[in-house]
Amino acid sequence: MSLNTVTSYRKELGLRAILAVREPISLTQANIAHPKYSYKLRGLDIVRANQVWSTDITYIKIAGGMVYLAAVIDWYSKAVLSWRISNTMDTALVMDVLDEALLKYGKPEIFNTDQGSQYTSYIHTQKLKDNGIIISMDGVGRANR
Repeated sequence: MSLNTVTSYRKELGLRAILAVREPISLTQANIAHPKYSYKLRGLDIVRANQVWSTDITYIKIAGGMVYLAAVIDWYSKAVLSWRISNTMDTALVMDVLDEALLKYGKPEIFNTDQGSQYTSYIHTQKLKDNGIIISMDGVGRANR
């Protein structure tokens, strides 16, 4: 059967294709009320552990929805220092991961994140400041190096 024949039958019978459309992932959004920090890692040589840590959230599709994985890594060793999976993408998730990494491994000189609202929140940035950690944030749309 030719494509034209199929097309004419489809029109005659009122049939339409049903396309599998992916649900858009609810990405973390920046909060315009939160201050942003500049990117401090351009041209920086990373030569030791605890010099730079980084964190991000990734999305894992499961039956029935989505879960969120947050992790902190050391850029020198590439070691995952702490991680958590949660069914909510909120400040509590990123704070649990940060607190565990600080407790187990001390503190980095620089902590790099994206500009998502969890990372620009007062509780997150204040924890870093209270520990004397330099805050670095990637620009909008820029993935971690």
